[in-house]
Amino acid sequence: MPRTKINVFELVDNPNDPQGMAVLLARYLEWMRTKNYSENTVLGFQGMVARFLVWAAERGITRPNEVTKPIMERYQRYLYHLRKPNGEPLSFKTQACCLTAMRSWFKWLSRHNHVLYNPASDLDMPRLGRRLPKHVLTVNEAEQIIAIPDVNTNAGLRDRAILETLYSTGIRRMEIINLSLYDVDYDRGTIMVREGKGQKDRMVPIGERALAWIERYVHEVRPLLEAGDTEGHTLFLTDQGKPFRKDQMTAQVRQYVVAADVGKRGACHLWRHTAATVLHDNGADIRFIQAFLGHARLQTTEIYTQVSIRQLKAIHDACHPSASLKRQEKSAELSRSAGPDRVE
Repeated sequence: MPRTKINVFELVDNPNDPQGMAVLLARYLEWMRTKNYSENTVLGFQGMVARFLVWAAERGITRPNEVTKPIMERYQRYLYHLRKPNGEPLSFKTQACCLTAMRSWFKWLSRHNHVLYNPASDLDMPRLGRRLPKHVLTVNEAEQIIAIPDVNTNAGLRDRAILETLYSTGIRRMEIINLSLYDVDYDRGTIMVREGKGQKDRMVPIGERALAWIERYVHEVRPLLEAGDTEGHTLFLTDQGKPFRKDQMTAQVRQYVVAADVGKRGACHLWRHTAATVLHDNGADIRFIQAFLGHARLQTTEIYTQVSIRQLKAIHDACHPSASLKRQEKSAELSRSAGPDRVE
């Protein structure tokens, strides 16, 4: 479900039941907000639990105390067989997120004495493999894409600054959307990411080239766009002068990846993977990359040690006897020349 506000009381037949699913879910969401969970996290949990409410209501289950472990196991099988509108199944990561949301909700219900126990606590969660990013740009491909925007136009100059920022910093989509004019420190060569994932602030280094394009955009283009910015300090603005929505930022970045025709797909996260991989390829310590990306766990960052195949390929080419066709041909030629003379 998309992360939009849902009227949970419309999901069940008895929305006024004080011990019903809808009322207790609304109270849980209110509790999350009082504990300073980000609104994006609250809406994400709401969407995942609301999916269960619809499924349960279709089966006549309207109160949390009617939910048992066998019912949760049935719901887990339902998620496994569920298909998205395009016919694809839910990824195991999505299934695990839905079940984790249910586990958290029932944990809260149990602590507040709305249910006797947590029926989702002992579910066998899907095993999640550590998947490598599908696409990562090489340095040449990145430069090719960055060069596409027409910097003689206002939109092109802004988009060049956006691409340079993503490539230099590896920040997330919402992080670049939320950047303000005052988050860029030109003297220190840093940007401040405020309330990133997990509502954590962090300082991120940014290169001189990216800063130069940002500065040019701020002085030449942004004053022409800022009429629609009610806050008055959002860094990157749309053609209408408003902060980017998530889908707008994705579309804006993706169009240049498509136009470059490098055989790879992606948008903002493609640049995040690329920035991390380039750093690793050039010798950056994995702990630095962890801080750079804002990962809470080192395990999340270690995936880039697997992505960096280019170094392994170079070693393979240099050391393995079967790596070079020319080396094999030369070896065969030496073998023939060293053999006995042929007798006619």
